[in-house]
Amino acid sequence: MSKTFSLHHIVFATKHREPTITQEYKRDLFAYIHGIIKNKKCNLFRINGMADHIHLLVDIHPSVAIADLVKEIKQWSSHWLKSDSRFPLFSGWGEGYYAVSLGLDALEACRLYIINQETHHGSADLLSEMQHIARSNGLTWYQDDWD
Repeated sequence: MSKTFSLHHIVFATKHREPTITQEYKRDLFAYIHGIIKNKKCNLFRINGMADHIHLLVDIHPSVAIADLVKEIKQWSSHWLKSDSRFPLFSGWGEGYYAVSLGLDALEACRLYIINQETHHGSADLLSEMQHIARSNGLTWYQDDWD
């Protein structure tokens, strides 16, 4: 039997970064996304976000490609959000996503970072956050990545 651990921090935003995820019902969205992840045999360590984006900390099953997992999460949750009257302003997810692999030693720091999104975003908007995260992980930042 194979033993794997493929931890990833994934972030994606609403279309045009519009604040369309209602605070009151975001936990229901998170539960729905958790179901998608679980059905793909992946393990969700943490999910949280703001009105315009979501962070996931996921151990991805070896049979699942990260692009396919993100595509399914965005596709199915978009359909669910558009059909749910509690999210009347939601028009879809933005095109791209951010994903970086992490070692086991980074799990707790990333988990705490995701837990504290509300506090963190008191001083930084999504674009500033993504620019910092991308650069700190060796990725080139392009402004139009999140337009």
